[in-house]
Formats: sequence, structure tokens, C-alpha cells
Amino acid sequence: MLHIIDARVVPSNDDRRLLELRFSSGQAGIVDLADEFHGPVFGPLYHRGSFSEVSLHPLFHTVTWPNGADFAPEYLLDLLQRQQGHAA
Repeated sequence: MLHIIDARVVPSNDDRRLLELRFSSGQAGIVDLADEFHGPVFGPLYHRGSFSEVSLHPLFHTVTWPNGADFAPEYLLDLLQRQQGHAA
């Protein structure tokens, strides 16, 4: 099962919302989540203050925010690979 073992916000001075992620598979990179924040749960995370409250969930081993929003590690790895131009 894929886990995220490290996550940190990468500061940016533009509209990107960047997380540096390291996966249990050994893969790592920076993913831009700006285009993923839609709807009542994810929409508020676009604001820098809310986005920066990201943490690693101790049981599910993925990124999560205080409002309960989270992304599956598999989804984040696929997104990272697409953004880097690799086949999923």
C-alpha cells in the first residue's frame, strides 16, 4: 500500500499551491494542487492560510487539512507523474 512519508508546503509568490511529497515507494517531487481545489471541502484550501495547515494523517498516511479534506496517496502520485510529464 502506498503511503506519503513526508510532506511540506513549498512557498510560491503566484497562484500555485505546491507540496513537496515523498512516497513510501521512494518517489518524490513537488506537486501543484491549485487546480484541485473546487467545491465546499476543497475550495477553501486555495487560500494560502488554509493550504499551509496541511499535515500528515497518522493512520491513513496521506496529506490532510483541519477541515477534513484529504487526497489519496495514489491520486497524488498520479498527479505528480502527470505534472512531470511521465505516464501514470
